[in-house]
Amino acid sequence: MSLRSVNNFLMTGPKAYLIYSSSVAAGAQSGIEECKYQFAWDRWNCPERALQLSSHGGLRSANRETAFVHAISSAGVMYTLTRNCSLGDFDNCGCDDSRNGQLGGQGWLWGGCSDNVGFGEAISKQFVDALETGQDARAAMNLHNNEAGRKAVKGTMKRTCKCHGVSGSCTTQTCWLQLPEFREVGAHLKEKYHAALKVDLLQGAGNSAAGRGAIADTFRSISTRELVHLEDSPDYCLENKTLGLLGTEGRECLRRGRALGRWERRSCRRLCGDCGLAVEERRAETVSSCNCKFHWCCAVRCEQCRRRVTKYFCSRADRPRGGAAHEPGRKP
Repeated sequence: MSLRSVNNFLMTGPKAYLIYSSSVAAGAQSGIEECKYQFAWDRWNCPERALQLSSHGGLRSANRETAFVHAISSAGVMYTLTRNCSLGDFDNCGCDDSRNGQLGGQGWLWGGCSDNVGFGEAISKQFVDALETGQDARAAMNLHNNEAGRKAVKGTMKRTCKCHGVSGSCTTQTCWLQLPEFREVGAHLKEKYHAALKVDLLQGAGNSAAGRGAIADTFRSISTRELVHLEDSPDYCLENKTLGLLGTEGRECLRRGRALGRWERRSCRRLCGDCGLAVEERRAETVSSCNCKFHWCCAVRCEQCRRRVTKYFCSRADRPRGGAAHEPGRKP
């Protein structure tokens, strides 16, 4: 189970924090779902085996993908705690009005009901960072990326303002901060993923007090807004059973569609062509509800419409093409 480490902590952690446990679990899950969305058409597509939140559980890698998993999970927990606070789910949490009345900028003052990210940040740090029990470079990397995830939530908040003045004029404004859609946090961290910094440390660093001090100094010199990693990523084109990688053979890719972005439109080249695979075209039949009508009183009845669609998959060039109209056994 991908959230095992979180659930273990929820069962054994401080009893004072049990009221937040469902929010923490939901937040971690939202982070995983966002990871899968952001990497749906990448060679590495956030597989379940990669979703460990602690190096204590035997996490094999310390690459940029691991960095993203930690950042988006931490961000998801903080985001959900902050949102639930604003919704009134916790008795001990409310709006952040600490700056209300202060001058925020030219023509506007802090006011209204800001989302309490300070609360979400503090509680999420108690939960997520507590999962990291090591003292070596990997633990330091994970903690750094946890913080980068929290910084991403704070850095993407939106300022909302209300005008005040006679007859609808906007003589002054009061403004407050609100959470963005979590998708914006995910997109922000995806950009950080592409720009992640590799940290080079001496082999065996962390086995002594001096080594741990050197690790701490190294990470302190890097902005906590940036993702960091220690190792290069493997070749995700290829299957690697030792690392739990499936490769891109059998993956679906996209070629046509009005709403496709540039990244999606290039997915067949990225997943298939650049990995030495051919693009196999398959015709499939989909069944969906259509021509739905409301009948008094009170039911909605729909017809079942069948539609032929074309899908594209990565396959070996020497593989015989049989036009099988079914989904491949391997999940994309």
